[in-house]
Amino acid sequence: MPFNTELTRTLGIRVPIVQGGMQWVGYAELASAVSNAGGLGLLTALTQPTPEDLRKEIRRCRAMTKSPFGVNLTLLPSMVPPDYGAYAQVIIDEGIRVVETAGNSPGPVIKQLKAEGIKILHKCTTIRHAQSAVKLGVDFLSIDGFECAGHVGETDITNFILLSRARQTLGVPFIASGGFADGQGMAAALALGACGINMGTRFMCTVEAPIHEKIKQAIVDAQETDTELVLRRWKNTSRLFKNKVTDAATKIEKESTTGEFSEVAPYVSGKRGREVFINGDKDFGVWTAGQVIGLIHDIPTCEALISRIEAEAVDTMKASQSLYTPDTTGKSKL
Repeated sequence: MPFNTELTRTLGIRVPIVQGGMQWVGYAELASAVSNAGGLGLLTALTQPTPEDLRKEIRRCRAMTKSPFGVNLTLLPSMVPPDYGAYAQVIIDEGIRVVETAGNSPGPVIKQLKAEGIKILHKCTTIRHAQSAVKLGVDFLSIDGFECAGHVGETDITNFILLSRARQTLGVPFIASGGFADGQGMAAALALGACGINMGTRFMCTVEAPIHEKIKQAIVDAQETDTELVLRRWKNTSRLFKNKVTDAATKIEKESTTGEFSEVAPYVSGKRGREVFINGDKDFGVWTAGQVIGLIHDIPTCEALISRIEAEAVDTMKASQSLYTPDTTGKSKL
């Protein structure tokens, strides 16, 4: 029997799993594979250099799957910001029905998308930010625990607390993001009140992920301790795969007497990070990875992975239910 959660009902997917938007990873090959396997695949808008390139990628993905898929649009601080409105307009024009938003000041983009009836899944690392997003009218929240890859926020709250706080305080459905790789994790998230999970790093380690095989193997070989928090000094903390470049960056961060970001900037260049996924050298630049790397031990297809997670989750929920036997003597107060 398929899952029946607010996420699956609203988005028309079979399994409550969202493939997180990932820079230089969220291309049509991966998004379509996730959607074909029953989850929700996401294209990453800003992986495309222009709005028109995004249009082409959406059409390419549509040719690869008949199932629902969405687009991630992340708004990040920049000296010369992209034309987010133009990217949003392409999303509207191409008939995308669900968008994952994240980042700073998403209000105008969310308003633009919501006006066309698009479902918004907004990613947050704190309950305070989640409550602000609720006021903007988002349909779902993606609650991102401290375990996650990339921008972790500055509060260091892990998902066991963050998800329960979301259940207690938020009036809209939410999914759990950060630290998920298997069905046991998904069952736990559902038990804590989430209506699904978001996975990023786990999907990097699949056959269809468009990154170098050596990077996938580096994830398989890694432990949960092999990530590094970088840029905390500048309140832009990011969780990255621990390598020679993050070691150099954190050394500067700790020892710099000026505190000038320009000292560390060359080490955290996104351009060098992109090259990692192409040349397979895990030490060439910085790249994001969550603590969940410690739970990843293989490189399956998306179909095999999602089917396995589905089966594990069902078995876990059945096993949990079997731990309680109703009192048939009439003495129980339940």
